[in-house]
Amino acid sequence: MNAFGESQVDALLCPAGGSIIITIDGPAGTGKSSVARDLAKRLGVDFLDTGSMYRAAAAILIDRSVDVSQVERVVEVVTDADLHFDWAADPPTILAWLKPIDTRIREPDVNELVSTVATIGLLREHLVAKQRVIARQHPRLVSEGRDQGSIVFPDAIAKFFLDARASVRVQRRAAQLRAVGQEIDEATLLERITRRDAMDSSRSDGPLICPDDAQRVDTSELSFEEVVDLLECAVRLKLGTRAKTAER
Repeated sequence: MNAFGESQVDALLCPAGGSIIITIDGPAGTGKSSVARDLAKRLGVDFLDTGSMYRAAAAILIDRSVDVSQVERVVEVVTDADLHFDWAADPPTILAWLKPIDTRIREPDVNELVSTVATIGLLREHLVAKQRVIARQHPRLVSEGRDQGSIVFPDAIAKFFLDARASVRVQRRAAQLRAVGQEIDEATLLERITRRDAMDSSRSDGPLICPDDAQRVDTSELSFEEVVDLLECAVRLKLGTRAKTAER
């Protein structure tokens, strides 16, 4: 797949070669998390699922009975939880108060609240700051979310925006939920996804948009492997160009 020297690319993928940030944004049901995780493995870099941070915040607020309209209290509680990842796990496990909450953040009540939580500007500021700290600690990173290329890492070396037809996204998300034992009506799921798209795209802080310099990829007719192949090729081409420029 690579049309240039692996040694050049590998040199740029090591810390001495500087920060390598790759962003993958897009709406729910496009396969962002799975694609980002697999792409990171292929490139030998770290993987950051920023959506899990907002899910974790939603779970914490539910479990602590915090009213999302009480913004200062929301930020206080989530800050106290000290959300971070256990990077020894694959994929990294998200921790709150030093305890893993990966299972909790995938439950239905969290699914219902997460988009509302993501509209809280002060909370987004807090989590964006955490994401940038993570990038300093893990400078070789594939970061996935909804505002990674537009807001969090505007200087990323490669940016992608994954999309798919709504019907396809519903089918994919329904399959994911059924795989973990959740029964879901697809009409209800379509309504939920449409509502979340509207909320994510219209919020004032970190809205869901395709950055001007991102490569938009419609995954509707592509297999998982085809999507990862496409992104890997694009990243390696960019790194190859960077390697050749560095040689001059």
